[in-house]
Amino acid sequence: MRAAVLRHTAPIAQRPLVIEELPIPEPGVNEVLIKVEACGVCRTDLHITSGELPPLQAAVIPGHQIVGRIEKLGDRVLEWHVGERVGVSWLGGTDGTCSLCQKGMENLCDNPVFTGYTVNGGYAEYTIARADFCVPLPTEVTAEEIAPLLCAGIIGFRSLRVAEVEPGDRVGLFGFGSSAHLTIEVLKHWGCEVYVATRGESHQKLAHELGATWVGNATARPPVQLDRALTFAPSGEVVITALASVRKGGVVAINAIHLDCIPQFDYDSLLWGERQLRSVANMTRHDAREFIKLALEIGIHSRTKIFKLDQVNEALSSVYNDLVDGAAVIQIAAL
Repeated sequence: MRAAVLRHTAPIAQRPLVIEELPIPEPGVNEVLIKVEACGVCRTDLHITSGELPPLQAAVIPGHQIVGRIEKLGDRVLEWHVGERVGVSWLGGTDGTCSLCQKGMENLCDNPVFTGYTVNGGYAEYTIARADFCVPLPTEVTAEEIAPLLCAGIIGFRSLRVAEVEPGDRVGLFGFGSSAHLTIEVLKHWGCEVYVATRGESHQKLAHELGATWVGNATARPPVQLDRALTFAPSGEVVITALASVRKGGVVAINAIHLDCIPQFDYDSLLWGERQLRSVANMTRHDAREFIKLALEIGIHSRTKIFKLDQVNEALSSVYNDLVDGAAVIQIAAL
C-alpha cells in the first residue's frame, strides 16, 4: 500500500511526510483492516509533524479523521461485517480499566491510543483500527464531506457540552477553521446567537455566510457580553480575549490539544464572578455517535478542499497558513 510516513529521525525542519510503499497490515484480535476512502486534516497533525507534540514512535502514519470500508476482520470481531462503512477518530482506544475509564471518562484515560500518533492513522490506502472504537457511517454521504465530522465536528460538539451551551445562548467562537465552521451549524440549530472572532478575510466571510450575528478580528471583543465562548486557536492571547468577553458565570472552553502560553491576566476583572476556564480533552465514543446522528438529522455540510495523497504536505501547509476555508481532506481512494 502507499502511505505518507513521518520519520522522526530527520531534523524537524526537514520532516515532510514521505510517500512510501509498505505492506498492507494484518488486523489482530479485536481489530479490523480498513480500506481508506478519505482522511481529514487536523491542526493536531501539524503539532505532530512539527514536533510540538513529542514523538512517541520512530515513524508513524498521521491522520485521524478516517472514512473507509472494512476489508478484513480480526479474531473475535463480531459487531462488524466486511464491506461496512466506518469512521475512525483521534481516540483510537483506551484501557477500560483505569479509574477514569471506570467513571465513564474514557476521553481522559491514563493509557490511551491516539490514531495517527501512537498508532498509524489514515494517510494511507489501508489502516488498522480497534473494532470497538469504529463509528458506523452512512453510505449516502461522500467520504470527503463526512471525514471532517470525525474529529473537527465531534470535538466541536464536545466543546459545546464542556461549555454547557444552552439553546438561545450568546456564544463566541474564537477562530473559525475546520471545527468552528461545523460547530456554528449546531449552534444555529439550537437558536443561539453566534459571535465570531477570527483572522483572515476569507474565514470572516465564511462566518458571515454561515449565519454569524457578528464577525470581528482574531482578538476583537464582541459588542455584547457572551454566555459561553469556545476558542479554537492554539493561542493564549485568544483565550484571554474570550475570557474578557463572557459575563459573570460564563464559561470559556479551550478547544486545543496544544497552547503556546496564556499571558498574565488580571484575576479581578477577568476570572472573578464565577467565570470558568475549561479545557477540552479528546472525545468519547458516545460523543462520536451522538454528533454523527445529529449532523445527519440537521444536514450539516462540511466545506472542504480536496487534496490527493501525493499532496499531503501541501495540505498540511495550507492548514498551517490558514489557506483553507472549512476543512482540508486527503482523498485516498478514487471515488
